[in-house]
Amino acid sequence: MGDFHHEVQLPTMVDFPVPNGAKETDQNGQTGNFPDQPSTNIQIQKRHQRWLRIALYAVLVLVGQSAATLLGRQYYREGGKSKWLGTLVQLVGFPILLPYYCIPASKQPSSTNIIHNHKQPSVLMLAFVYVSLGLLVALNCYLYSVGLWYLPVSTYSLICSSQLAFNAFFSFFLNSLKFTPYIVNSLVLLTISSTLLVFQTSSSSESRQDSDKYVIGFICTLAASAGYGLVLSLTQVAFRKVLKKENFRTVLNMIVYQSLVATLATLVGLFGSEEFRGLKREMEEYHKGKASYVLNLSFTAITWQVFSVGCLGLILDVSSLFSNAISVLGLPIVPILAIIFFHDKMHGLKAISLILALWGFLSYTYQQYLDETKANGGEDTKNGGFHRDSPSQESRSKQIIMTVTE
Repeated sequence: MGDFHHEVQLPTMVDFPVPNGAKETDQNGQTGNFPDQPSTNIQIQKRHQRWLRIALYAVLVLVGQSAATLLGRQYYREGGKSKWLGTLVQLVGFPILLPYYCIPASKQPSSTNIIHNHKQPSVLMLAFVYVSLGLLVALNCYLYSVGLWYLPVSTYSLICSSQLAFNAFFSFFLNSLKFTPYIVNSLVLLTISSTLLVFQTSSSSESRQDSDKYVIGFICTLAASAGYGLVLSLTQVAFRKVLKKENFRTVLNMIVYQSLVATLATLVGLFGSEEFRGLKREMEEYHKGKASYVLNLSFTAITWQVFSVGCLGLILDVSSLFSNAISVLGLPIVPILAIIFFHDKMHGLKAISLILALWGFLSYTYQQYLDETKANGGEDTKNGGFHRDSPSQESRSKQIIMTVTE
């Protein structure tokens, strides 16, 4: 038999790696961008990590705010009288965060850590941001202390709930906030949740407030709520327009420098008002003793810093309005905890308030989920609209001419 060459055309399925975003042609002649599997997995992993961070920040806000409010209430309940000292403990605990500066920064920052950072802000601009926000925070903390001193707890909680509406108002102009049905539903529910607390009074003494003191407390608390909403919106503007970074070091700088300025301003007020002269006597007359007095103030300072970390973390990862929504969620939680620690009576309105707060929180969280899902869907459309289960993405049919020699 003689040798002959016979050409056979065999279709085979061969996998060829395709660069992310590269143009390809499938077996039907369609062209498009085919994202690779590792890139998709990384995006899913980053999304999960983001929601874990949001959950952690939310827990810090709720735990820190609830504990700090209970400790502050105990301070006044057991004989504390200094409003400037009540302001100072909200701010002075920031040095416990300094060891976090020892954590090395990531060598390969992701694209989410820098937002078009073409130029670093100047020292003067940074100083202006930290000083202005620090002074606003100091003023808000003092106004809150005055309001808590003069008003019943239920009325105080009612007025504090208005900070969500103020934040939404400022975010509409400063942060281009778009109101959706779920956001509006969340705002309404959270506001009603805190409003219900005004219809119950924990004691008869709360209903006999002096009219002048009541007006002062009302005005101070309302002004503090408006100022707090403004600070949250301005902080979000500072992150996106001035600092142009979104990482833990930036958040830490914001907390430390802002708290430093606010603490110095509060110390000036404390010594300028000469309230410091009566602190020694106040400690000696504290109902639970000197040790309890010092521990109360110390842990109040620590828990407020826990609240600050969670609050600014939520601003960084979500928005100032979401951070404020989580904060308002904690308002009906405090009376529930007061039942356990202060043996307050349980009222049906407190339970309804908590349920509405949780409902409002879930409504806002669901809107965040819809926004992220829509954003991820947009990315898939940009990539050519191909799905991961399409056979043309996993392999390409290649025609190979083989020569068989017999």
